[in-house]
Amino acid sequence: MQTPLTHTVLKAKQRELRGGFPETMGLRVHRAISWIGRAEAAGDDDARFLFLWIGFNAAYADEEEVQNAAAPERDAFKDFFHRVVVLDAGQRIYGAIWDNFSGPIRVLLHNKYVFTPFWKHHNGVEGFEDWEEWFRASERRFRRALEERDTVRVLRLVFDRLYVLRNQIVHGGATWNSRVNRDQVRDGAAILAFLMPVFVDVMMDHPHEDWGHPFYPVVE
Repeated sequence: MQTPLTHTVLKAKQRELRGGFPETMGLRVHRAISWIGRAEAAGDDDARFLFLWIGFNAAYADEEEVQNAAAPERDAFKDFFHRVVVLDAGQRIYGAIWDNFSGPIRVLLHNKYVFTPFWKHHNGVEGFEDWEEWFRASERRFRRALEERDTVRVLRLVFDRLYVLRNQIVHGGATWNSRVNRDQVRDGAAILAFLMPVFVDVMMDHPHEDWGHPFYPVVE
């Protein structure tokens, strides 16, 4: 089992290396680390999950994505995940998925309450009457990804579910600290709390990769 990286460790590394960071990449890392620190100080899973998701946005969201409202946000995940997995020389992301969180990830991906087609059908949207078949197909994709040890595909499936959870909380579709749906909030926060610091650490190890341009730079 791997030990999670902390805000203190990340911040110390950032201070040591930031002189060599390109401006846009340095801003991404600075912002992401700040939200990781805020998440560590949170007193509950709901707040921790949201702060970590903000940190995730700070790390990956590109200006093109923000400007193009028609582009699904989750489509941008693929390139980011592929880059960090390839650059993760110590295979910490791979290890986290199969050693630290294989159980919570399986539970999350078998949970219909964080599956978009289920909610569309539940809310009467036409074309989603067969959501259960979509759900079974998603489970089959997950099993294949596990069998093939396809870390990028597993990340995409996991964050697809976490994105639904994010929407539930941000758009007022959940009650703070509710006993309902506690498992996915707790596990989602734990998964993000481990992976987000690794993502940022990989970025700092490879500052000259193209991490994109933040849409909201610092403007004097």
